[in-house]
Amino acid sequence: MPEQPFFVFLSHGLESGPGSTKIQALKAVAEEFDGVRAEAIDHRSSKDPAVRLEQMRAAMESAGAVPERTILAGSSMGGWVCAQTSATTPVLGCFLLAPALALPKYPQSSPLIGARYTRIIHGWDDDVVPVMPVLELAREQRLETLVLPDGHRLENSVDRVAREFRQFLQACFTKQNQA
Repeated sequence: MPEQPFFVFLSHGLESGPGSTKIQALKAVAEEFDGVRAEAIDHRSSKDPAVRLEQMRAAMESAGAVPERTILAGSSMGGWVCAQTSATTPVLGCFLLAPALALPKYPQSSPLIGARYTRIIHGWDDDVVPVMPVLELAREQRLETLVLPDGHRLENSVDRVAREFRQFLQACFTKQNQA
C-alpha cells in the first residue's frame, strides 16, 4: 500500500489571496519535496475568520488529509486560521507568518496550538498585528519564534521566509518519517 502523502495547506491574509507573493513562495517551496501535495486555499469569498476556519477544515477533509501528515502555513488571518485549526485537529506542523493572534476581535484569539512543530515569524515593525502579544503567546506555549526587522507583510523578507519554510518542512518530514 502506498504511503499517505504529506499535505501542505496555505492560508492567506484578510486582504490578500491565494496568488499572493508569500503564499506562492511557500507553495513553491512545498512542491520541491517529493510526496507533498500543496494547496493554497482561496478565502476571498469571506472576511469572517469563522468562515475561513470552516473553509480550511473542508479543504483538509476533501483532500483526505491525515492530520499527522499535514502542515498548515498561513499569514495574518490565515495564521490564525492555521493556529485555530490545529487547536481542534492536531497536525504535524504550523508555520505562522505575522499571525493574527491575541487580537480581541477574533473568536478564540489565543488558541492553544496543537501542532507537533510550530514556527512563528513576525516583523518587529508590524503595525497590524502587534508583535508583543504574539511573543507572549509564543512564550506561554514555548513556540519557536523568529522576529525580523520588517512590517506586517514581511515583504522585505520573502526570501528569508521561504528559506525558513524549507528548513521547517525538512525537519517536520524527517522527524515524522523517523517516528
